[in-house]
Amino acid sequence: MTGPLHISVLLAEVVTALAPKAGECHLDGTFGVGGYTRAILDSAPCTVLAVDRDPDAIARARILAGEIDGTTGARLIPLHGRFSEMDLLAKGAGFPTVDGIALDLGVSSPQIDEAERGFSFRFDGPLDMRMERDGPTAADVVNEASEKELADIIFHLGEERYARRVAKAIVTARTTTPIRRTGELAELVRRVVPSAPDRNIDSATRTFQALRIHVNRELEELDQGLEAAERLLAPGGRLAIVSFHSLEDRRVKTFLRQRSGRTANPSRHTPDAIAGKRAEREPTFTLTSTRPIAPTDEEIARNPRARSARLRVGHRTDAPAWTGQEAA
Repeated sequence: MTGPLHISVLLAEVVTALAPKAGECHLDGTFGVGGYTRAILDSAPCTVLAVDRDPDAIARARILAGEIDGTTGARLIPLHGRFSEMDLLAKGAGFPTVDGIALDLGVSSPQIDEAERGFSFRFDGPLDMRMERDGPTAADVVNEASEKELADIIFHLGEERYARRVAKAIVTARTTTPIRRTGELAELVRRVVPSAPDRNIDSATRTFQALRIHVNRELEELDQGLEAAERLLAPGGRLAIVSFHSLEDRRVKTFLRQRSGRTANPSRHTPDAIAGKRAEREPTFTLTSTRPIAPTDEEIARNPRARSARLRVGHRTDAPAWTGQEAA
């Protein structure tokens, strides 16, 4: 298989966790440039459903699908959509269940490297950040949200301690000229956020992260995607999720701990328990470890992007997926 140069994070570990077998169907919920998909297809004669919300990624998936030998049937099936809807997308393609699901929650290399996508301040470009190329842009948020809204977004989604200072600077600057370029916003943030000489991180990083997460509703997508994966995985199916910051990893960790029965039971003195309404919840996942898998020093040296990556793995039981009421 040929394709664009891309170094997928924790690639060997993800494929080991999924353990693809002949005849199985796996779903790559964040196709990107196809790193996980290629490795899964190379590891066993199986099928991969390639899901991505980015139309550019799906175009790449279709090219890759055309390169694969189809004499035994389609092995790579591109599906344009959000991974939060993976169960609906898979069923629409004729797969009511799958045997493995991989999710890489980071931004793909083309999104970062193409200035016109507006994800990175490494290159000056339009302040866009939309994965689907649809809906409000980051520039719309920066120029239209109130100072309080901006401060909340930057503080909660970027974990930026100087969020109020950044929000105030944005609102002041936009009264003169709208902020439309990544370079403009980055320079503005750098003027008000002190640099940390002991950390290899640009002062604008947290603000850009916050806006990207907000524009693409990434945390809501993750919460819904975890539940969709629970519904879609067949008994014995494997779930492998690579996250890159604490906001994501905490959600994945909490979900897997809850669904594997590792969270504390509610007190018998709660109103529901007293009224006899407490429902027994069968674990829908088992965990081989509660600790995430981190990249090796060798991988970080080869691919600095892997530095903050964490992989968590769950194995689906045969228990029915929790309903919304049970999951509350």
